[in-house]
Amino acid sequence: MNSTPATIDQTREGSLIQYGALPYRLRETGDVDYLVVTSRGTGRWILPKGGLVKGKTAGQSAMQEALEEAGVRGRLHGEPIGIYRTTKQRPRPLSVTVLLFALRVEEMLDHWPEKGQRIRKWANLAELDELLTDDGAAQLIAKFDRIMRVDISGRSSRN
Repeated sequence: MNSTPATIDQTREGSLIQYGALPYRLRETGDVDYLVVTSRGTGRWILPKGGLVKGKTAGQSAMQEALEEAGVRGRLHGEPIGIYRTTKQRPRPLSVTVLLFALRVEEMLDHWPEKGQRIRKWANLAELDELLTDDGAAQLIAKFDRIMRVDISGRSSRN
């Protein structure tokens, strides 16, 4: 990965803090698709995430991870959509707290830093339920999906 953490951020419980992106796109039908990538170690389907990049905010760090891991650029929603906990499978399991930001994808790159190390896949909410193993991430995405469906139907002014 090209980014280097500014510090090793940890919660009081000792888990690592990371900043994640939920890349999504809106279809003309009103449906929302989400982009997931495989992890480098286990090949599990995950969301792009990583440590705080030196000189960048939490949101900018999440955008950087989306670029490096999934090859996408876009517009970040201002505030995080929530927090979830997961486990990184390193030599020994490590607890990770992820601050998740929604990223509306505006550009998909043909070449990106981790292209040869990961597979990316667009999936709707039902497909994500089968792909993701992180229940916390899946719950946040389901909540976001409900909000987006309300927005698309014209009952809200969110972008």
